[in-house]
Amino acid sequence: MWILTEGFGGRVLSRGGGLRAGAGPPFSAPSPRHPPEGPILLPPMGLDEDLLRAMRTKGHSPGLERAAKALGKAGNNGAIWVVLCLVVLAFTDSNGEAWFICALLAPIAIALNYLIKLIVKRPRPVLEGLPPLGGAPSSLSFPSAHATSSFAVATAMTRVDAWGALAFVLAIALSLGRPYLGMHYPSDVLAGAVLGVVLGLIVPLSL
Repeated sequence: MWILTEGFGGRVLSRGGGLRAGAGPPFSAPSPRHPPEGPILLPPMGLDEDLLRAMRTKGHSPGLERAAKALGKAGNNGAIWVVLCLVVLAFTDSNGEAWFICALLAPIAIALNYLIKLIVKRPRPVLEGLPPLGGAPSSLSFPSAHATSSFAVATAMTRVDAWGALAFVLAIALSLGRPYLGMHYPSDVLAGAVLGVVLGLIVPLSL
C-alpha cells in the first residue's frame, strides 16, 4: 500500500509506510482553502499590472501629464460630452432631439457603469513607488467610467452624423489617459470602451 509521508526533502509516497527522504514533493492539487485571487471574470493581474506599469512609466512629460489630467477632469461624470453635444445642438438645425439624447447618454452611461462597479468591486490599482497622478470620486476601478461614457457618446454621435466619428479621437485620448495617470488598469478601459460602444449602438435616438 502506498502512503503519503513527510521527509526532509518534502512529501513523498512510500510503500508500506517506509520513509524515502529527499525524493522531492510530488504533484498535488490546489488546496480548496486557497482559491484563485481576484474576480474570475477579470484577466490575469500580472499582465494587467505589466501593461499599467509600462503606461505609467513610458512616454511621460510634464506637458502630457497636464493634458491627461485636464482631460480626466473634463471627463468626470461625462461633463465634457454633455457640453459638446449641447454645443452641437445649439448650432444645428437638424437632429436636435438626437443630439439632446447624446448629451443625456453621458450621465446615463456613468450611472450604469457605477452599478457594474458595485458588483465587480475591483479596487483601483496600486503600484509601489508610482502613485496615481489624479483623484477619483470612487475607489472602484472596473470598468472605467471615463471610457464607458466617452465611447457611448462617440458611438451615438456617429449614428446621428458621420462627422460624429471625429469624437472617437477625443474618446480614445481621454480613455488612454486613465492608465497613463495610473487611475485604471488597461482592462478597465477596454471593458469600459466595449460597454460604451454597446450603449451607443442600442440607445434610441428619438423619444
